[in-house]
Amino acid sequence: MNWSALADRCLAGDLPTRDAARAVLHAPADELLGLLDAAFRVRRAYWGRRVSLHVLENAKMGACPEDCGFCSQSSKHASPSGEAPMKSVDDLVAGARRAHAARAKRYCMVTATRGPSQRDLDTICAAAEQIKSEMDIELCASLGILTEAKAKRLVDSGVDRFNHNLETSERHYDQIVSTHTWRDRVETVQIAKKAGMDTCCGGIVGLGETEDDLLDLAFALRDLDVDSVPVNFLDAREGTPLAGSPLVEPGYALRALCMFRFVHPRTDLRVAGGREITLRALQAFALFPANSIFTQGYLTTPGASVTADHQMIRDAGFELELASGEAVPADPEAMTHVKFPATISALRVIQPR
Repeated sequence: MNWSALADRCLAGDLPTRDAARAVLHAPADELLGLLDAAFRVRRAYWGRRVSLHVLENAKMGACPEDCGFCSQSSKHASPSGEAPMKSVDDLVAGARRAHAARAKRYCMVTATRGPSQRDLDTICAAAEQIKSEMDIELCASLGILTEAKAKRLVDSGVDRFNHNLETSERHYDQIVSTHTWRDRVETVQIAKKAGMDTCCGGIVGLGETEDDLLDLAFALRDLDVDSVPVNFLDAREGTPLAGSPLVEPGYALRALCMFRFVHPRTDLRVAGGREITLRALQAFALFPANSIFTQGYLTTPGASVTADHQMIRDAGFELELASGEAVPADPEAMTHVKFPATISALRVIQPR
């Protein structure tokens, strides 16, 4: 495969076939740098050298009635992630202030639940209204399954984007989750889009899926025409059905990111959970296909600090994109004064190598 020619076709509007996407996943190790360069040409055409930071806030932790096999917050699993009630409006606003100080473009409030209760929705909406009145930051919510009425309330309160991942292919989904269907997730994404929110929808690599499952996911997201695709890599949690699953190999993780970039050339592509433990010393290479990252952890697991991520972005020659659209330099020195609370961390499984 001529990777440069593949990039040319993507930039000309000729999106890759399934066979071309599969070829990306099979790129030889000797061609990885050429593949990354081709993916970067596509990324640069739409996003330049800008990187947007996203900060997650675990607004309501644990005791989730769903049985997602990868999640330590499910009440169905013997996972030590802990449990905490819905945070207050003041706590959520304080989290947004920290994210803004970290020069994040987006702040995402997340609840572990099947769908938002009226009380939880009241809290999220009140926090969103106050955050929007106080600072220039984009807001995302990830609250489970939505109704049209609840989606409208989120829009009216100032929430810009809704996250609801498909996680894997429709074929593989019932091997991972039994308490709701893949189609339930598709319908929620469609409800969020219809209400006027941007849609953030991706998945997890490493759930025991086949190569075809991963390709199905990428093309299903293209059919849904989502605005943002977060690509996670499984960091298996003790007590979950997927405990002991192997880490995704770093080269394959990078090839998967490149595949998602070619299939979604214009989309906000995020390297998400599992970035640090999967890519390790190769993390900066993920910035060539992806244009955004989560910083400061992932709900129940710690990640790279905002200082470390600013340093990585600066060292790799990229810059930050703010909610205003302004591009500013990464500034690791300034980030040493931004204090985030410690992430409550589930116990890590010793991963087979």
